[in-house]
Amino acid sequence: MGRADEGGLCGPAEVAWYIRLLPVVVLVGGFLVDMLAPTQYTSAAFYSVAPVLAAPLLSLQGTMVVGLVAITADAGVLAHFGRLRGLSGMSELLTVSLVAVVAVFINRLLQVRESRLRSARSVTATVQRAVLPEPPPRVGDLRIAACYEAAEAEAEIGGDLYAVQDTPYGLRCIVGDVRGKGLDAVEAATLVLGAFRMAADERATLADVAGQMHRALRRELGRRDDGERLEWFATAVLAEFPHGAEHVRLVNLGHPAPLLLRGGRVRAVEPSEYGLLLVEGLEGVGEGDAVVDTVPFPAGSTLLLCTDGVTEARDARGRFYDPPARLAGVRRGGPAELLEALLADVHRHTGGPTDDDMALLAVTRDAPSPSPDPGPGRRAP
Repeated sequence: MGRADEGGLCGPAEVAWYIRLLPVVVLVGGFLVDMLAPTQYTSAAFYSVAPVLAAPLLSLQGTMVVGLVAITADAGVLAHFGRLRGLSGMSELLTVSLVAVVAVFINRLLQVRESRLRSARSVTATVQRAVLPEPPPRVGDLRIAACYEAAEAEAEIGGDLYAVQDTPYGLRCIVGDVRGKGLDAVEAATLVLGAFRMAADERATLADVAGQMHRALRRELGRRDDGERLEWFATAVLAEFPHGAEHVRLVNLGHPAPLLLRGGRVRAVEPSEYGLLLVEGLEGVGEGDAVVDTVPFPAGSTLLLCTDGVTEARDARGRFYDPPARLAGVRRGGPAELLEALLADVHRHTGGPTDDDMALLAVTRDAPSPSPDPGPGRRAP
């Protein structure tokens, strides 16, 4: 299970401790079967399975110990029943010994692969933190939490992105998704984020922010030779929380709809009109005026923005994850707790690793602090 902190990243969890006990359980089960079952039955399969289970779950030393215990237990049982010197007994012991050696070899291969994957993930996390710096945990009466979780099936960096910027026009945010993975996607995401950060400070309206982003990205791609151009498209949601106002302005550029949470109710904020931020290779797309929707956002409300890694997560039957239905009625303490609960629920839904990266951003408006009691005989200013 990943963990989301206010202003932090998130990552996969380790194997549960009780899963690591499976090799021991199998060994004990095999020994009991040998001792309690009729003599014509053998537990060689148990002694062979235990080291194989240990290979992906335990360290090299742990796998060697399980293998030695399996060989010793099988040899002891065979000697106890007088079958150790027979051809079948020697064949059984040789099979268990061979499987134990193979398990050690498998464990070593898995450790080398895990070491390389861990190194790749470390590089990924470093690059991702450089591209996606931690947002401030609080701006005025707004609490903020963000999270990025890479697909566990691979260590490639994805193009999911988010940014939060406090501007003279209010707190402005973006959550977006660039199609693809690897360095090309990171480069494209960096271009989108750079265009957003510049436009967010300079433009007075959210529609102008989207327009300037589009023009900046067009100029950047126009400077490239044909061989250097990136073939990609991006979607995004822009959000603006004006200072002192109890509403939020949204521009949806072809992205999954944000969710508005208040009390135990959850609803998707569908745009009055979708747009596209940028599609490389299709001239004219995204150049029109963006449509801005204004949505009430009183105290106690939370706006949740996420990429399609969440909305397109599938269970074993191929059913998509439905955030409004899954989050309805769920009580949560704040934006960080919301993201943590959502990630846990996505992993429960998929039953394992996700196939796509997930970027999430949650903003909660707190109730205004009560004015201090001026005390008896005094008037509040």
